[in-house]
Amino acid sequence: MRAPEADQAPPGAHLATALRCGPALSSPDGVEAQTCVAVQGEDVWARTYYRNTTGASLNAALSLLGPDGHSVRSRCVAGAGDDPSLCETPRVRLKGAPVRYSAVAEFATHAGGAEGARLLLRAGSNSPSGENR
Repeated sequence: MRAPEADQAPPGAHLATALRCGPALSSPDGVEAQTCVAVQGEDVWARTYYRNTTGASLNAALSLLGPDGHSVRSRCVAGAGDDPSLCETPRVRLKGAPVRYSAVAEFATHAGGAEGARLLLRAGSNSPSGENR
């Protein structure tokens, strides 16, 4: 006898993901991003949605900052193009209230040449209006 389809879903697949996002920001250089804290069940992680129309790939550093002073960081290559993409940190166990977590994404040029890396955009999960998405 086969189990019902719902029973075959991976653990946590049926849980909704809550997002707390900061404002969508853009730089004059052609980077757009919105950064969020994502919570699903007992897991929390950072996610940034971005679009890179600079014409060159960029370095993206995404950090999840926890209430206990710990952080989780991911690095992504933000390829050039008009298509929206995303970058996420690994999921960690939620400790305390989800509102005590924040996320920050930084988009920079690659560190080549005499100039080195140049920060183009920093986007955080702190929404000035306190709105959730």
